Amino acid sequence: MNAIQSKVDLRGKSFLALKDFTEEEINYLIDLAAELKAKKKAGIPHKYLEGQNIALLFEKPSTRTRCAFTVACVDLGAHPEYLGKNDIQFGKKESVRDTAIVLGRMFDGIEFRGFSHKLVEELAQHAGVPVWNGLTDLFHPTQVLADFLTIKEQIGHLKGVKLVYVGDGRNNVANSLLIGGAKVGMDVRVCSPKSLFPSEEIVQIAQDAAALSNAKIKITDNIDEAVDGADVIYTDVWVSMGEEDKFEERIRLLLPYQVNMEMLYKTGNENVMFLHCLPSFHDLETTVGREIYEKFGLTAMEVTDEVFQSKHSFVFDEAENRMHTIKAVMVATNSNK
Repeated sequence: MNAIQSKVDLRGKSFLALKDFTEEEINYLIDLAAELKAKKKAGIPHKYLEGQNIALLFEKPSTRTRCAFTVACVDLGAHPEYLGKNDIQFGKKESVRDTAIVLGRMFDGIEFRGFSHKLVEELAQHAGVPVWNGLTDLFHPTQVLADFLTIKEQIGHLKGVKLVYVGDGRNNVANSLLIGGAKVGMDVRVCSPKSLFPSEEIVQIAQDAAALSNAKIKITDNIDEAVDGADVIYTDVWVSMGEEDKFEERIRLLLPYQVNMEMLYKTGNENVMFLHCLPSFHDLETTVGREIYEKFGLTAMEVTDEVFQSKHSFVFDEAENRMHTIKAVMVATNSNK
């Protein structure tokens, strides 16, 4: 039975956080993404959302998320309508509730990328159509589906895979990896300074999920302990959007946690994968990268260029897989085929 014929039924359900989905449902979405990816590579039409109209709400700008949702819509036969932060201003002239109801009357599905997770929850509560989280301050679930598809493509499975997230352990990617990895039975380790450990609430959600899937959860500031035997090393930028005044503080805290070849050697795994949700400050070819070099003397931040460009790096496979996994979420929740 292929994924599209699965007994898993997510039609009409919003996709806001991985904590809301079972292990079976997450694996279904990954398998569906692989199936849709194969269809695209083979040139097989898959217009499962033919004739639909999809609203893409971007309070925060994006490259990968916007492109992935746009191409996914077009490939699936839907029309995407982009609304930026100046096109729609929640709570200023119209409440989130009223906006959600209006958009739900006009569109068949709504993507939201912004700051407040409560806002996307309120959208989903009132829209009457599926709402998909393209990123909030708390979670980034479509990113983690892409990460898991990339891991499964290279390793062949997710169960028992040792994934180490290194860096700011409180950000939306770390939260989603911790909970998502626990849901699917991975050995998930978050390695960061103690002041950047994930919240107790997030850790508890992950531990509850791990009890059902036989996953392992570790939160530590000890790099050697965390990366030993790792199958995947994952990092993210040290300063998230909206926190640009924290570069000096984060560099001081996180420079010891920079992913470099020495860290990869410490894993003892010559085939260890490196993943990053992008964009990445791994060289001096960006304005921000050059500014950081001039101010702090760093040629790279969260990952060195040597690692980023190495055989261990699957970051561009991962970026492409954003599109395929987003497609899977849209088809699963909004297709009648």
